Amino acid sequence: MPAVIRHDWTREEVLALFDLPFPELLHRAASVHRERFDPTEVQVSTLLSIKTGGCPEDCAYCPQSARYDTGLKAQKLMAVDEVVARAAAAKAAGATRFCMGAAWRSPKDRDVAEVAKMVGAVKAMGLETCATLGMLKPEQARALKEAGLDYYNHNLDTAPEFYADIIKTREYQDRLDTLEAVRAAGLKTCCGGIVGMGESREQRAGLLQTLANLPEHPDSVPINRLVQVEGTPLHGTALLDPFEFVRTIAVARLLMPASMVRLSAGRNEMSEELQALCFLAGANSIFYGEKLLTTGNPDVEADQALFARLGLRPMPVVEESRTVHADIACAKPEAA
Repeated sequence: MPAVIRHDWTREEVLALFDLPFPELLHRAASVHRERFDPTEVQVSTLLSIKTGGCPEDCAYCPQSARYDTGLKAQKLMAVDEVVARAAAAKAAGATRFCMGAAWRSPKDRDVAEVAKMVGAVKAMGLETCATLGMLKPEQARALKEAGLDYYNHNLDTAPEFYADIIKTREYQDRLDTLEAVRAAGLKTCCGGIVGMGESREQRAGLLQTLANLPEHPDSVPINRLVQVEGTPLHGTALLDPFEFVRTIAVARLLMPASMVRLSAGRNEMSEELQALCFLAGANSIFYGEKLLTTGNPDVEADQALFARLGLRPMPVVEESRTVHADIACAKPEAA
């Protein structure tokens, strides 16, 4: 019998999962994974920064913030035809979902209209579409849905009690409000966070608890491992233990059995052995391509070679065309 979908996890229950012996935790996570998914399939996405840099927010991890000197040059919104060309290349390389990220606090209506054109064109190519544009108003979410958008990415980033240590230019509730607008518009949600920002295990548990207790589990849950960029406040933060990262993946799988759990930012610094453990622990989605917005990502050929060695294959689009909440979830553009 498949694991029960819950929205009432306590912090103590989540911490108890983190505290399990490593072999037992991976066994439980892998077993739950097999109940819902083929463990040899991995959903493959490509992420393109359609508007880079110049963001007015102060997210301590983000090289796209205008407040930090990271050497990143702000760029204007890309043209629709350029985005379409990049989407075609991503599809040819094996991607089934194309995500578009823009470094905005919240887009203007005219910006949403331009992104809607991109969404429609990419959707017409047979790719799933995802966007991450910052905070959305309800009418903007509806406009993107009407254009053919499948997923909207808006991460919680971290636990509620650690949030103010990382971001001061918006409230945690602002993120929850955007997620509510996205769900109300009928869009699927992509929502996760970043680990390795100096948070405690209890705070990592708090992030996953908050995600699992949302009204609907996110359809996709990106788990980002902090990419330290010189010039940002978090540069020089102590590195997260690799086994703790695997534990985080495994607990995410146990709390949200029907969601896609994605290895997102930070994969460029992960060994192949660490990635393999993450797949065993229940991760079944990756970003594909040489660049994840403004930071490095393993290139396509390296990923294809790793898949071949592990006996993995890309997941067909049809395999993820489901509504998670009926059975019972891409964020700021610096990390999806």
